[in-house]
Amino acid sequence: MSPARKWAVAAAATGLLAALAGVPSGAQAAETLVSQNKPSTASSSEWAGTPASSGNDGDNGTRWSSAFAASQWFQVDLGASTSISRIAINWENAYAKAFTIQFSADGNAWTQAYATSTGTGGQQSIPVSGTARYVRINLTQRALELYGYSFWEFQVFSGGGTTNPTNKLLSYAKPARASSEQNDVNCNPCTADKAFDNDPASRWATSSTTGWVDPGWIYVDLGATAQVSQVVLQWDPAYAKSYQIQVSNDATTWTSIYSTTTGDGLKDVINATGTGRYVRMYGTARSGPYGYSLWEFSVYGTGGNPVDPPAKPADPTFPATRLVFSDEFNGANGVKPDTAKWTYDPGVPQNGEVQYYTPNSENASMNGAGQLVIEARKQDYQGRQYTSARMNTSNKFHTQYGRVEARIKVPKGNGLWPAFWMMGADFLQGRPWPYNGEIDIMEILGRNTNEVYSTLHAPAYNGAGGYGQKLSTVDLSQDFHVYAVEWDSKGMRFFLDNTLILNASKDTVENTRGPWIYDHPFYLILNLAVGGDFPGPIDSTTPFPSRMLVDYVRVYQ
Repeated sequence: MSPARKWAVAAAATGLLAALAGVPSGAQAAETLVSQNKPSTASSSEWAGTPASSGNDGDNGTRWSSAFAASQWFQVDLGASTSISRIAINWENAYAKAFTIQFSADGNAWTQAYATSTGTGGQQSIPVSGTARYVRINLTQRALELYGYSFWEFQVFSGGGTTNPTNKLLSYAKPARASSEQNDVNCNPCTADKAFDNDPASRWATSSTTGWVDPGWIYVDLGATAQVSQVVLQWDPAYAKSYQIQVSNDATTWTSIYSTTTGDGLKDVINATGTGRYVRMYGTARSGPYGYSLWEFSVYGTGGNPVDPPAKPADPTFPATRLVFSDEFNGANGVKPDTAKWTYDPGVPQNGEVQYYTPNSENASMNGAGQLVIEARKQDYQGRQYTSARMNTSNKFHTQYGRVEARIKVPKGNGLWPAFWMMGADFLQGRPWPYNGEIDIMEILGRNTNEVYSTLHAPAYNGAGGYGQKLSTVDLSQDFHVYAVEWDSKGMRFFLDNTLILNASKDTVENTRGPWIYDHPFYLILNLAVGGDFPGPIDSTTPFPSRMLVDYVRVYQ
């Protein structure tokens, strides 16, 4: 069992094994096993003695196994819509290297809750977040090519979570040292303290001139003796294949409380116990030609001399009903957007676009019928041949969590690119993109208005590699549609009208792509771009003027 993305456990720890058996450990809230003996089906069974029903019967002496083919699935009907917190799988030797966990309300339309291409079999405990009646594991790559897939038990849990109020973050803002630090044009600064700042968009990295060697290490001074119970590492791609977690009373003599030789990067949650003032990650084998790098190194336990990080706002309860921002665009024909709510964002854009965003909202105004019109025109302006508008709520309205929605009618035409999105507000204080975070609620390409994209951008996944999903649907240019995101500390769910486009679980993103950098304020943006890398060029068929109509923008908490 690999430590990363699978709740790594010290050799002496028993909590995970208890959880896999459906028994909560002492540090966990009670979970409910909701899948046992519920109706289950599968794409196939190897023979009559390994039916789908044996995969969730609570008996680790019986199993489901599939036909000897790469593409297979197993699903369970929970009987009713259920909030799901974890999936546990007890694999037989014929495990899956690549698979996804999918949720559905009706057994027909599925959304992805988890994905991996580096499965290692054994006993897996996978944190997920979402609500579903049907849960499916979709299997795509076998560990044993001559056979199919097989597991003793597939378990779905509801509830759970850490309940011990004395188990707290000890390492925030504490002094740190490392074997070396990178502090150059490629990573400035990437000093040791950045791993302990509770900011997943900053990182520590070993020096590119002296530190790309083994061993490499980083430690934190907790300020006083502490009883460590958990360490969480969020790795950059320069991760450790072999490393130890060590504790010390004097930063000279170290005792190992955890070790692995099969580290596979991304997120390692290590339940290991030890006592000391100092906690160190001691890497002995790098994953590649570079050094070591961590976005976050978090130590939990009791004692020490902890500093509380800034409190986050409470999670909204959905459906959220408290309106905290709105613009209904009910002004008279020709009236400009309200400058108490919106900032005009003029200038030359990025991404290969060809328009100029005009100042003073020259290309945006009310139409007198209850809508804002953002208009792209064929017009010479500042050395460009096309104009449009981009407007945002920067320094007027910022939000962290809630339901953010807009009702919009988009234009059709090659090269047109309407969008409703959000930027991390720290961009306004100089943090560069994508370290501030970007939340694309809606992007539509005018060449195919039957598709909508929702995407997240962060340092570890951005641009064409962003974490997102495309939904194929009706022609969205023919009418108004509601584009929304429901966002809390556990993740985001993106919607077109009432259809889920993307379920971006924080745990899943951290365990499969990289740091979750969205737990801070963001501001809203509306724009209509012309041309660019994503939508492609305009041509003789592209209509000008083209109009993006916005009926309203609302934020609920």
